[in-house]
Amino acid sequence: MTATSLRLVAHGHTAALRRARFGGPDDSLDEGGLRAALAQAHAGSDRRGHLGVNDTCVSSPAAAATQTADALGLLPSIEAALADCDYGDWTGRSLEEIAGTHPQALHDWMSIPNSAPHGGESVAALLDRVGSWLDEQHRAGGRVIAVTHPLVIRVAVVHALGLPMATYRQLDVEPLAIVRLTSQGTRWQLRLGAPQAG
Repeated sequence: MTATSLRLVAHGHTAALRRARFGGPDDSLDEGGLRAALAQAHAGSDRRGHLGVNDTCVSSPAAAATQTADALGLLPSIEAALADCDYGDWTGRSLEEIAGTHPQALHDWMSIPNSAPHGGESVAALLDRVGSWLDEQHRAGGRVIAVTHPLVIRVAVVHALGLPMATYRQLDVEPLAIVRLTSQGTRWQLRLGAPQAG
């Protein structure tokens, strides 16, 4: 059996996250997000193996994810499968704005996983993309750190644990959260607890 340890790290705060806007690939960490990532890296340096310096590291191509990886002292390769959802015409717009101008479209997107009224990517398509990547990691084994987006992590957990798709709406992933999935070759397990060495 092939053992796999996967740590999914949510990127730090961006202006879009703080203002409940649909983000885009060019969104950068804001000042507070960068400070928090640097502080987490410093705290991790006091706990050997906090993020595993010898692990393979990959990142979403988005600026916020690569900046977070850099602040944490990681050297990732870019993995397109970890990109955030493509929000199409809603990119850069706030939830409040969309609710005011297109309430039915927003309702459909939030309640029907295969809906994409913005012309971008549906949550179902995102889950398929991320799920395929997760399945590859499961087959390959090894230790991997992946810096990505909160929604990507939410659908990754849904796929890994075989939860109903609608469950993603009940999961909340904070900036810089670390979600650990492990497998001994049979199925994924969600591991919760304090960071440990190794």
